Amino acid sequence: MTQLRKRVLEELKRRNYSPATVDSYVSAIRSFAEYFHRSPDQLGIPQVRQYQLHLFEEKKLAPHTVMVQMCALRFLYLKVLKRPFQRDDLPLPKIPERLPIVLSPEETARLIEAAANLRHRTILMTLYGTGMRRAELCHLRPEDIDKERMVVRIRQGKGRKDRDVPLTPKLLEQLRTYYRSVKRRNGWMFPSLQTRRAD
Repeated sequence: MTQLRKRVLEELKRRNYSPATVDSYVSAIRSFAEYFHRSPDQLGIPQVRQYQLHLFEEKKLAPHTVMVQMCALRFLYLKVLKRPFQRDDLPLPKIPERLPIVLSPEETARLIEAAANLRHRTILMTLYGTGMRRAELCHLRPEDIDKERMVVRIRQGKGRKDRDVPLTPKLLEQLRTYYRSVKRRNGWMFPSLQTRRAD
């Protein structure tokens, strides 16, 4: 591990960045260094601009992907290397705003009914009924379902924040039916179906 990579990791951990952000920032900084075949601490604003154009024009990356790369380089130069750059020296691309595609209640019902089995149907109903993210659903535990208050507790969701979302009687009944059918209860509401070797 290079000294610079170690400093980047330390600074990311010190600021309590999520593991996903740590991975994407380290990967982005590595790609930047590989493009110029030099350590980023030997590069500056002209190379950042050249790299940004390369991402758009040659790699044809989407604006959001380029923004993540630029956020990583901003972090590197402003927070780790303490360069006296202005934020305008490291511009972020403009991301076009798009309206989400929202399914009608009838389309949503057809999607849920088309699920292959009870597990998939329950997953779709939980995602739709609570608005939680996929990663939040993966971390859901039976004790997070509060039938007295009719809420689902989402622990350490986006931004590492806890929040409660409403629980409908129909979803509660579906969750009960599903949970009774689960053979391997290992503390998760939706345990992995992958079997792992002992080693």
